[in-house]
Amino acid sequence: MNKYKYLISRRLTQVTILSLFIAGNVPGWTVLRGNLSSAKVLNAIPLSDPFAVLQSFTAGASIAVDALIGALTILIFYAVLGGRIFCSWVCPLNMVTDLSNKLRDLLHFDSILKPWHIHRNTRYWVAALALFLSMISGVAAFEWISPISALHRGIIYGMGFGWSFIVIVFLFDLFAVKNGFCGHVCPLGGFYSLTGRFGFLRVRYEQSKCTQCMKCIDICPEEQVLHMVGKESGPVLSGECINCGRCIEVCDDNAIHFGNIYETK
Repeated sequence: MNKYKYLISRRLTQVTILSLFIAGNVPGWTVLRGNLSSAKVLNAIPLSDPFAVLQSFTAGASIAVDALIGALTILIFYAVLGGRIFCSWVCPLNMVTDLSNKLRDLLHFDSILKPWHIHRNTRYWVAALALFLSMISGVAAFEWISPISALHRGIIYGMGFGWSFIVIVFLFDLFAVKNGFCGHVCPLGGFYSLTGRFGFLRVRYEQSKCTQCMKCIDICPEEQVLHMVGKESGPVLSGECINCGRCIEVCDDNAIHFGNIYETK
């Protein structure tokens, strides 16, 4: 069980958040209402997706005070914690892509199929493109086609045409690129990579304990952030780390753990 403690914790967190949103349809429920784009806690504390608000701003829309406060609240929360915690602990699409990538491993598609080569920096270009298209179209471009929003709203309010976006992401990760959408394309992941790069919570590596089995590299969906493995001790400083904890779980040497950026050992 210890080998899956963070995975289980992430799934429980994701399901709990979804359940709270679903319960928001019940009359009189005030704990959490809305969706990942815009919500309220106890009918008083606004929460907003900062990237969605940024798209709306570039589209020329007037941003309500509640939306601005909600966006700043979420932005500060993730920026202080660091990394892409939203991607692994909150985003419901993470469960879909994890399933697709697990199936890809079980079917040994990496040895059968010729993978597409997509640079991980593509997500930043997609984020910039989303803002540019928002500016020229007058609508929040990525929100219009976001599989994250489609899945979340579909689970809460009922799934419609949004299924097509989710199926496309599932098949993309399965047949084209492992961790393709979350690790290479998603502009929201790119946004949180930039805003969370100076955060407090870090995965830390101790070279003296490492036997270089490389299990951490094999399991990591963002393996480039573990470039120090086998070379030198230190924290993962890249904002691209999703802080999922899988590298910690598979390390039999206890050479990796969660710490903070100020930790000296």
